[in-house]
Amino acid sequence: MTDTGAGEPEHLSPELLQDMAGTFGLLASTMRLHIMWVLAHGACDVGTIAGHTGGSVPTVSHHLAKLKLAGLVRSRREGRHQIYLVDDPHIVTIVRQMVDRMRDRSTGLGRRRGVGA
Repeated sequence: MTDTGAGEPEHLSPELLQDMAGTFGLLASTMRLHIMWVLAHGACDVGTIAGHTGGSVPTVSHHLAKLKLAGLVRSRREGRHQIYLVDDPHIVTIVRQMVDRMRDRSTGLGRRRGVGA
């Protein structure tokens, strides 16, 4: 059933809201968003991610550790390399939708800053 905004909103528990805020908080970092964007296009090692994001390997590793702890990414070993991949495809959908939304806005009436902040 799709929520049309009419009627009473479904009750959300404080625990669910806290979990949601935590996930959105993790994605509030531009580097972590960029990492998720890179991994949405396929699994890769930390050096490759660093190359795509412009971050250093230690910085990217730090952010990957946080994303992994939150269950958004996972890793597997391939020889001497640790390969990272998205562990939650729903997050990829959210990130892709946001990219599409922001691209649509930037081609519209101009970019607005600070909305909702």
